Amino acid sequence: MSDMDINTVVQQMRAIAATINGTANETPVPSDAPDFGALLKASVDKVNQVQSQASQLTQAFEKGAPEVNLTEVMVAIQKANVSFQAMSQVRNHLVSAYKEIMNMQV
Repeated sequence: MSDMDINTVVQQMRAIAATINGTANETPVPSDAPDFGALLKASVDKVNQVQSQASQLTQAFEKGAPEVNLTEVMVAIQKANVSFQAMSQVRNHLVSAYKEIMNMQV
């Protein structure tokens, strides 16, 4: 996920929380803001792409492809690992926020 995607998601979550708390005029979401579901899907797709690229580089290195060196493979694997961990943390925070919203009294 890029920083811009995360910032947009955070702004949308703050706007939703502000609406729930009755302070909707703090951080309004612009009408041209992308859909939250679309942002989440794009982020998951990006993580999948990074993991797929790391897997392809690993397989090419294992087959002995001369244009792939070990450092490229290791960097790609670490990028895939970090992006997956970040996505997992975002998912955990979303689940936590969902549980908190569901426990609110109306």
